Amino acid sequence: MNIGLVYDLRSEYLADGYFEEHVAEFDSESTIGELAGAIRANGHEVDRVGRGRALTRRLADGERWDLVFTIAEGLDGRSREAQVPALLELYGVPYTFSDPLVCAVTLDKAVAKRLIISNGLPTPRFRLVREAADLDNGNLDGMQLDYPLFVKPVAEGTGKGIDGQSRVESPGALRSVVLPLLDRLRQPVLVEEYLPGREFTTGILGSGAAARVLGSMEIRILPNASAADYSFDVKERCESCVEYTPLEHGRLRETVEALALESYRVLECRDAGRVDIRLDRQDRPAFMELNPLPGLHPTHSDLPMIAAQEGMAYKELIGSIIASAALRMG
Repeated sequence: MNIGLVYDLRSEYLADGYFEEHVAEFDSESTIGELAGAIRANGHEVDRVGRGRALTRRLADGERWDLVFTIAEGLDGRSREAQVPALLELYGVPYTFSDPLVCAVTLDKAVAKRLIISNGLPTPRFRLVREAADLDNGNLDGMQLDYPLFVKPVAEGTGKGIDGQSRVESPGALRSVVLPLLDRLRQPVLVEEYLPGREFTTGILGSGAAARVLGSMEIRILPNASAADYSFDVKERCESCVEYTPLEHGRLRETVEALALESYRVLECRDAGRVDIRLDRQDRPAFMELNPLPGLHPTHSDLPMIAAQEGMAYKELIGSIIASAALRMG
C-alpha cells in the first residue's frame, strides 16, 4: 500500500517557539525514521506527510493514500487527538488507530473513568476541580475523598503537570497544588484517591472481539528519581530513573490483563493501545487511564518495549497495527 505517515515532530514545534512542556507528547526524528523504516520493511511505500495542517493542505489539493498511519497528538483542546482522525473521516481516507470519539474520550480522563465506572470496572474515586471555589471546605462536589489524593490535569499525557507535589496529604496542600495547575494549563484538574501499590502498563493489539493482550510490564520508580510517581521529569529521564520489568506470570498478571482488555473493549479502542493499571490499598488492580495513540519509539516507548519482552520484533508490531487497520477498513 501507499501509506501516508502523519505525526507531530517535536523539533518543528520548538523551532516555531513552543516550549518543551507544550511538545512533550510529540515525536523525535528518530521515532519517525524508525517508524517509516518499519512500514517499508512490511512491504509498503511511505509518504511522510507531517502534522495535521500539512495533511489538511494535501487533502484539499486532492491527494489520497491507501491508508494513513497517524500518531499525531494535536496541540490544543481536549479533543486534539481527535482532529486528524476526524479530518481523515471527512475525506474518506482509511487510517490506523481509534476513531475521533474514542480519541477524545480517552484524552479526557474524567470522561473515560465515568465510562469505566458505568461498566462496573474499578478505578479510584475522583472529582474535577474547575475553579478555586470547588475546593471550599475540602469538599469536592459533595464527596469527601480519602487522603492521600493525586492531582493531575484532566486532558494531558506524558506526565505533563505531574511532579513531586502531585501526591497531596491535606486540604491545604491540595489547594497549593491545584490552583497553579488551573492557572498554568487552563483546564480542569482531576483529583482522585491515590493508588499506593505497584504500577503496570498492558499492551493490547487488535479491535473489538479480536483484541488481544500483547503483554504487561511493571514500572518501578528508582530512588534517584525527582518524584516517587511517574511525573513529567521522570518520564523524560526514564532511562536513568525507571526500571521496567515483565510482570511475572500468575494470578496477578491474569487479573491485570483481564481488566486492561475489558477496559480497552469498553472504551472501543482499535488496532493497538496501552492501558495503565495500579494496585489499590488492598492490592487490587484499578484502571488509571488508556492511551489509544501509544508511543512508538522502538526502544524508549512502552508498547514496543512490551512487544520486545514478548518476543515480537518492532517490524512485526508495526505490521500488526497496519494489518488490523486494513482488516477493519476492508
